[in-house]
Amino acid sequence: MILIIAEKPSLARNIADGIAAGGSVRMSRRDGYIEGGGYLVTWAFGHLFSLCDIETYRPNPDGNRWSVKNIPCFPEEFRFELRKNPDGSRDAGIVKQFDIIRTLCNRPDVDKIVNAGDADREGEIIVRLCIRHALESPKALYRLWLPDQTPETVAEALSGMKPETEYENLANEGYARTYIDWLYGVNLTRYATLKTGTLLRVGRVIVPIVRAIYDRDMAIRNFTPEPYFAVVSRARTNGENVELTSKQKFDKHHKADAERLSARYNAAKTVVTSVKHKKDKMAPGKLYSLSKLQNVLSKKYKMSMTESLEIVQGLYEKGYLTYPRTNSEYLATAEKDKIRKIIDGAVKIGYPLVFKDGKNIFDDSKIESHSALTPTYKIPDKSHLTEKEMQVYSTVFRRFAAVFCREDCLVDKTEIKIAVMEGETVLEEFTLRGTVILEHGWMKYDDTAQKDKILPPLGKGDILTTDFKPVEKETSPPKHYTIETLNNYLKNPFREEKAAADKAERAEDEADDREEYRAMLEGLELGTEATRTGIIDNARKSGYIELKKDVYTILPDGEFLIESLSQMGIGMDKYKTAEVGRALKRVFRGESTVRDSVAIAEAEISAVFQKKDVRSAEDTDTGYFGDIVGKCPLCGMDVRRTRRGYGCAGYKENGCKFNIFSPICARVIPKASVEQLLRDGRTDTISGFVSKRTGNKFDARLKLEGDRAVFDFS
Repeated sequence: MILIIAEKPSLARNIADGIAAGGSVRMSRRDGYIEGGGYLVTWAFGHLFSLCDIETYRPNPDGNRWSVKNIPCFPEEFRFELRKNPDGSRDAGIVKQFDIIRTLCNRPDVDKIVNAGDADREGEIIVRLCIRHALESPKALYRLWLPDQTPETVAEALSGMKPETEYENLANEGYARTYIDWLYGVNLTRYATLKTGTLLRVGRVIVPIVRAIYDRDMAIRNFTPEPYFAVVSRARTNGENVELTSKQKFDKHHKADAERLSARYNAAKTVVTSVKHKKDKMAPGKLYSLSKLQNVLSKKYKMSMTESLEIVQGLYEKGYLTYPRTNSEYLATAEKDKIRKIIDGAVKIGYPLVFKDGKNIFDDSKIESHSALTPTYKIPDKSHLTEKEMQVYSTVFRRFAAVFCREDCLVDKTEIKIAVMEGETVLEEFTLRGTVILEHGWMKYDDTAQKDKILPPLGKGDILTTDFKPVEKETSPPKHYTIETLNNYLKNPFREEKAAADKAERAEDEADDREEYRAMLEGLELGTEATRTGIIDNARKSGYIELKKDVYTILPDGEFLIESLSQMGIGMDKYKTAEVGRALKRVFRGESTVRDSVAIAEAEISAVFQKKDVRSAEDTDTGYFGDIVGKCPLCGMDVRRTRRGYGCAGYKENGCKFNIFSPICARVIPKASVEQLLRDGRTDTISGFVSKRTGNKFDARLKLEGDRAVFDFS
């Protein structure tokens, strides 16, 4: 008897349908599993197990409330337990289902157990943990790897299962990721919360995501527009407006220089030096990865990442789409026969498709675990899908149809060069480019492609009428992150912004994606296709960021999170996250161990708990929220550590307004300095202040003056 453990009930039902395909096997529903044809198919409910909390390893002497006395905690061996509710109880359904799994695993007639978790590192360990905690004696273990959930794919995968040992590196990566995220989450969340008196969710990926939005919004908020003059000509030639903008720009104090250049250009001859027409075939865009699909859905239908992921996941579970949490836009070479079958099905319903081969479609070097998102051979009845399901399905199907369309998209690419000439000297050359679609071909199916750009009808030798003049403009602030631009940033946070913008402007068939895939395979992404949507949604639910239409902005609680972590020296930035990401990829490739990757996280967390700022060796220890640091010089009551610095505890009783904010001029004021200030009336010299006016660093003492602390340079 073969026992198959699926990650969730819907997958179990689809596996049972695959076993029963053809009608020769009858599957019967039992309590918590399905049986038939020599198979038992049961299921988990996603994560049945979670890592134990800190108190399992280091009991808290202060009872149930969080304390600094048992952190940081670095378990020698991580332990798992059945998932608990927030109140510490266990869901009866989870307990019952695991008891069923345990009973089935240990049935004497079961000689083979199959891991049918989702085809990724998360799914790998979800079922492994069930088996690890259920199985009482060794049995043969296998892995069922499903790129989609159609009955045919299930039947084929069942006949080609590999031993579970062949997925050891994937499991190790999954365990390492789980351990590392636990270490950051429980240690730094507790530490930051105890320091500030506010629950701060500190995670390996959530913080750099919120930080990216914070940094962008601060850049916009602090941006000061700078006026400048551009030299622009807008005049009609051959009955058409022709706009030419000089590459030269002049700051606000040099308008006269712009006027002189304009006069010189107007006095010169402006001539068309060449007109090139090239009839060409425009290649369609690549197949979709999850994030690229989400980008399109957000722009076209204003779908949030959470909504689009839920819909595409549902279509996958219904067997209409392949595995959705993929980071690749390419297909595996081993899938060519499967693709031929999907094409045959599309041809039968009237689509002019034909099988095409080539590195722009099939490229194993650009696939980590899963190929691009495609439809399966199973075509849905439109009446059985909701409007939004149809929007998502048709977007994936149309891109597939465009890629394999028999009909080419023919275009006329035009390049016009225009020179401003003073005698034989070229003062400046302008280039106008445009693409005119001659035959739409595949573009009839993929309406996300670029539109025509019409150029004026100019011929070589034409003399242009010009009217160059200075036009006052302003430098523009950065733009807020959108779903698309944040996704692109997270896929490779180290790509130069300008390069990313230039790439977005080029046609997809011309885009060089080698850098993007190098970053992905190296582990430089912030989050993965499987987790990114959930983490961003968690940041929204935590009140750190807001999504309106498709634009992200920082919220006050998000500002407090980032600024508080900076003051505490918690450097949860893209560099640290990428370092851990690279370590996880080394585990996946078998180049290092789980222990090696965990040690990286432990070292960084240990540094946070030191009294000194690890970046500058300056004292930045502010104590913990509620710590008493001395007596108020105004009313004599206790001064305590507060959310924003140090303040008199008598505020509520007597209205005392004594406060010392921290930081002052970008310098965190340590607890020891405040204690000295309240005791002696002044501090020793503190280094590291930054002038708000000049940006220069300076050293100073602080002294008491009324209800506040001021600089003492004497």
